[in-house]
Parts: sequence; structure tokens; C-alpha cells
Amino acid sequence: MQRALISVSDKTGVLELAQFLYSEGVEIISTGGTAKLLTDNDIPVIGISDITGFPECLGGRVKTLQPKIHGGILANRKIEAHMTEADELGIPMIDLVVVNLYPFKATILKPGVTMAQATENIDIGGVTLIRAAGKNSDSVTLLTDPSDYESFIEISKSCSLDDAFRKQMALKGFRHTAQYDTLISQYLAKELGDSDLPEQMSVSFEKQQSLRYGENPHQSAAFYRAISVLDGRLSGAVQLHGKELSYNNIGDASAAIEMIREFTDPTVVALKHANPCGVGTGKSVFEAYERAYKADPVSIFGGIVVVNGEVDGETAVEMNKIFLEIVIAPSYSEEALTVLKKKKNLRLLELADIMNPISPEPYFYKKVDGGLLIQEADLHKMDDENYKVVTEKQPSEQEWADLKLAWRVVKHAKSNAIVVVKDGATQGVGAGQTSRIWAVDNALDRSKSSTEGSALASDAFFPFSDSVEKAHTAGVTAIIQPGGSVRDEDSIAACDKYGISMVFTGMRHFKH
Repeated sequence: MQRALISVSDKTGVLELAQFLYSEGVEIISTGGTAKLLTDNDIPVIGISDITGFPECLGGRVKTLQPKIHGGILANRKIEAHMTEADELGIPMIDLVVVNLYPFKATILKPGVTMAQATENIDIGGVTLIRAAGKNSDSVTLLTDPSDYESFIEISKSCSLDDAFRKQMALKGFRHTAQYDTLISQYLAKELGDSDLPEQMSVSFEKQQSLRYGENPHQSAAFYRAISVLDGRLSGAVQLHGKELSYNNIGDASAAIEMIREFTDPTVVALKHANPCGVGTGKSVFEAYERAYKADPVSIFGGIVVVNGEVDGETAVEMNKIFLEIVIAPSYSEEALTVLKKKKNLRLLELADIMNPISPEPYFYKKVDGGLLIQEADLHKMDDENYKVVTEKQPSEQEWADLKLAWRVVKHAKSNAIVVVKDGATQGVGAGQTSRIWAVDNALDRSKSSTEGSALASDAFFPFSDSVEKAHTAGVTAIIQPGGSVRDEDSIAACDKYGISMVFTGMRHFKH
């Protein structure tokens, strides 16, 4: 290795790397802030202009975009014609390229950043250097990540810098530029209000943690976070206590957080295997927890509990009476933390902005065989003006409250879904059924207290009046559903016959 080009935005570890190269007799080409840092630390550098014979121009926008730089990187050492031509043109070979890019991500995450500021931080020359070095990895070593400098030094000392290492570094470089371009396109789409699903879709995530395994022990897994503001997002939660989160923990926690955002009153959501098993609202977090627990004291065991207010000591004592996997809340009192931390395996997550994420997730992604399904996220909130009472009987004030609770919950249960609610708490949830009437049966059968005077929600319309018949037999007095069946009149007539109020929402909430 005779010559290296070093031009980095993130200067972590670059001094140690440059000192090693200098000690090995490697010439260092550099520019801008990197060159100044090295020379200030007594490491000689050759300026870019000394190689190109052309000054930096346009305020530094054009520095390395020049044949004598890229020729030295791209020349294939195995092709004699390349080497002869390079020699004739006075192009020096560059064997190592150390580059990372302008901080575009850090720039767009700053509050109040303008588009002009963002676009000024779109790197041009750096990306070109990375692609050139990556393309010619048979001859050139590329370093884009400071965490690889130490490995490079150790490998170089042992004289084992081989093709496999160069290829791995090239792969890392192309991933670096791919993510960079994706961030730019995502940012511009957001700023320009381009909300349509584009012809090409690129997404980018960064690994947050490796996981012990996936849904099952024989499946490897990792958790990746979005490259955006994480306030109010699960990936930005602080774990205060307990074991490392598992793949299933993270999936269930995400589902629970999505559901709790439907509510403004003190609410507790208990969730198991991505389905709600108990939801309670009340005048306090303690009352809401009691209602959520009593809704299904069997299924909540080993489940996840998410709260939209501070967990106090009294509530913590009740939580500790059973085995829970995770508790998620915006805050905990000192007393609550003392109580909950007595269980060493209980995972406690603090998510301060759980109710107010900076911006809603615009899209929902689902991997399918050979492709990706993308849809707008279901962000619909309840709007009384869109709802229509279609029966002779009007819901009472309590029935309205229970209908609204049931409708918020059924939106988050796997379809076909039915939710029964009474007095501010779920009584039974029938989810993931292949028949709607089976979902009705499950919800009613699982109700742990009297369903007399309860409200029932269905995520999609009733195809027949048999669901109304079942509901009436169980004592249900109010029903909410989308409507839209060719047999709607049969269901309405059955409700009128039994004195049940029925509300049409005009909107279904399938969740598969």
C-alpha cells in the first residue's frame, strides 16, 4: 500500500488511523477539515490540488471530482493497458479510500432545519469516491465506518489484508450510500408533500439490537429502528428494568402502543399475542388497571400492559400480583419503581411521549412472498358526525361511552373481530376468527361477568342477522358496526325487534 485518500465528515478515530499509515510510509492525500486536523497533529498530507493541479472551487463543492483522483482509484491493476495509460497521464494509484459522508441525517433531524440547509448537506464527491473504491475492491480498500479502522490496522500489521476483507468493506460502503440516498428521497418526499405511493419504494432502517431469536428459537432475528425522530416511538423507549426484549415482546409492545393512542381518558391496555385481552378506562390509572385486569384475568397472565398515565405505587402493587412480561408507561412514581423492580425479569419501559409522537407513521408495511405490501396506516379517529343510529332505539349515555370504547378496541383486534364492553371495560374479545359468528361466540363466551346491558362492536358488517340474535340472547343492548351489507335491513329489523340500538360507522377496520 503506497497511497491513501482520507476525507471524512465523522473524524472519530481518523487520527490514530492516519498515524498508523504515516508510520508505515503510506502517502496521505487529504482535503479540507480532515487535512487541517492531520497537519495540526504533525501528520504530513498531500493536498488534493497538488494531485489534480486544479484548485477546489464553488465553495468546496468540487474537490475530488477529477480524473487524476478517480483514475487512481478505478484503474484495474491487473489490466496492463490501464496501468500504462495511467502512467502516461501522470495518474498516481490510490490504494486506500477512507471516506464518510456529509451529515445529512443529523442535519434533517435538527429542529427547524430548512430545505436549503438540508440539500447543502447532500454529499456528491464522497458518494462518488465510495462507489469508485467499492467497484474496484480487487485492488482498493475502502473504509467508511470508523469502527472498522482498528480491524484494518490489525489486519495490515499481520500482512493479511486480503480480497475477502476488501469485498466486505465494499459491501459496507454500498450499504452506506444506499441508505444515504434513501434518506434523501424520503426527506424530499416529505418536504414536497409527495404522499402518493411511488413507482419505486426504498426504505432504510438501522440495527438497534440483535435478538436472541425470532418468533421461535430456531429463527434468528434483530430489531431495526427507523432513521427519524424517535420521540414517542417504541424504538425510542428507555428500558428501566428487566431482561432484554425479545422479538415477540417488541411486536406485542408495538401493537399495545398503537392501541393506547386511541384514548385520552386514563386507560390501561392488556395485550397478548398482538390481540387485546383487556382494556379498561376510568377516573384514574388504578381504576383503569382494575377494569382491564378483571376483563380477562386469565389471558393477562404473561401479557403486556401499557398505560397512558403515570404508574403509581397503588397500581404497581396490583400489577405485581401476577406475572407480566412488560409494563409500558410515560412515567413511574418512585414508589412504583421500587415495587415493580422487585421482579427481576419484569421489563419496564418508559416512553415519555407515548401519546404524542412527533408525527404519525404514514405507511404500514407487510412482507409477503416475493414482495412488500404497503398501505396508508389506519389513523382514523372516532368522529361522532360520521356515525348514524339506524334503529328506533337510541343509545343511552353509558351505551354511547361503551360503544366508543368497543369501537376503539375492535380496530386493533385481528379480524374477524368482535369486542364486548360494559361500564368502561372490555368483557370479551373474539379475534382472528374465520367466521364472524364464531367471533361473536368467542367474545360472548369469554365475557367474565354479566353481559346484560353491554355494548358490542364488529370490525366489519354483519352478513346475516344471526349475530344480532346471539347478542340479544347474551343481553347486549347496543351494537356498533360499519354497515354496508346487502342484508343490513335484516340486522336492523332484528335490533328493532329486541330493543337493541345499532350504530353504523360507515368505516370498517380489518386487521389481518
